[in-house]
Amino acid sequence: MVKPTPLEAASSVFYRSSKTYPVAVRAEGPYLWDAAGKQYLDGSSGALVANIGQGRGEVAEAMAGQARTLAFVHGSQFSSPVLEEYAARLTQFCGLPEFRLWAVSGGSEATESAIKLARQVQVERGQPGRFKIVTRRPSYHGASLGSLAASGMGARRELYTPLMNESAWPKMPKPDTSLSGEADAARLRTVLESEGPETVAAFMAEPVVGASDAALSPNAGYYQRIRQICDEFGVLLISDEVMSGMGRCGSPLALELWHTRADITVLGKGLAAGYAPLAGVLASPEVYAAVMAGSGAFKHGFTYAGHPISLAAGLSVLDILEREQLTARASELGARLLAGLRELQTRFPHILTVRGTGLMLGLVLGDPQTKQSFETPGLAARLGAAAFEAGLIVYPGSGADDSVRGDHLLLGPPLSLTDAQAGELLGKLERAFAAVLGQSTLNSK
Repeated sequence: MVKPTPLEAASSVFYRSSKTYPVAVRAEGPYLWDAAGKQYLDGSSGALVANIGQGRGEVAEAMAGQARTLAFVHGSQFSSPVLEEYAARLTQFCGLPEFRLWAVSGGSEATESAIKLARQVQVERGQPGRFKIVTRRPSYHGASLGSLAASGMGARRELYTPLMNESAWPKMPKPDTSLSGEADAARLRTVLESEGPETVAAFMAEPVVGASDAALSPNAGYYQRIRQICDEFGVLLISDEVMSGMGRCGSPLALELWHTRADITVLGKGLAAGYAPLAGVLASPEVYAAVMAGSGAFKHGFTYAGHPISLAAGLSVLDILEREQLTARASELGARLLAGLRELQTRFPHILTVRGTGLMLGLVLGDPQTKQSFETPGLAARLGAAAFEAGLIVYPGSGADDSVRGDHLLLGPPLSLTDAQAGELLGKLERAFAAVLGQSTLNSK
């Protein structure tokens, strides 16, 4: 029998794991403090959520004002002024003013909604045989059963595989940066022809990969070719921008960097920047028209969809993003941090690859002798723990190669990070590497 920690013994909380959690008591900007008074620089914005930093009084005031005016309505009965305003503002910010917003409470809900929407659209168009959603391996699209089935992360899916119809979730390989973007994307055609394109409803991908393969992005031309293949075969393109959207990659939507428009865009995390649960789906005019001209209703819904207080938070976050020009800031500061990480790589050759788009940055880790991933994971977790001890929060991961091998670290600090704080982040990260690997640049794992 596992003996509970002192915190667990006095707690009624079902904790995520058996580890001991420090208790966070306050936060300001990119910093958090625990109950013992220790300060942490949040180099991953939680899970790339707290994009504008914490402690913004104007967001709290906006939420309080909305709570006093209208706290809740059910989406099957009412709209609300804040929903109408937010949808108009968000679609303008994303450069998709003709799109429609379906607002929900979290990224998994948004991905689940996108999957169901793609299926319904194909049925409404008279193609009920289209039910498959093609995704990539690795990928991560959420924790609900549908979004997890769509994900290409073996470790997170394994326990629940018996609950999934695996035939509905074909996978294609992740982007291969040794190929041209066009050749890389052409592998989608191979998957569609193998599965039977008449059975496929949509292809879904993260423009810049997040938790499953830190900040991996394909070469130029990739998404333009993906768009062409989807159009050729009547397959909808779903862009999962839960992590990469809302300015994080130096553009309102990361897919814009490839001059491509998706049929359905999934957003989350940075929409309300951690101040309230908020996510959403942006549907093209063609997608919306297919549903309304068909059955006349999206056959799906959540109780807290379009929650007024969350939407008020989202409006305030949008105000800050635009006023402080944080999208441009992400591009500028991301370039500086990328240069700093590449300098770190010269001292620690366990960093095999440094990559990033805006303030979505990744370190691929492995054997400095073979330049390959270690056979067993663990380095990323140890570095993450050492960084945490040094007062820096990062996002470690493993399994990018084959669901087991492939350690990596993802960095995604708030878009409002100052230059001085960026320097502090690099300094703490260097201390973590030195603590785990020593000062010698050729230590073994």
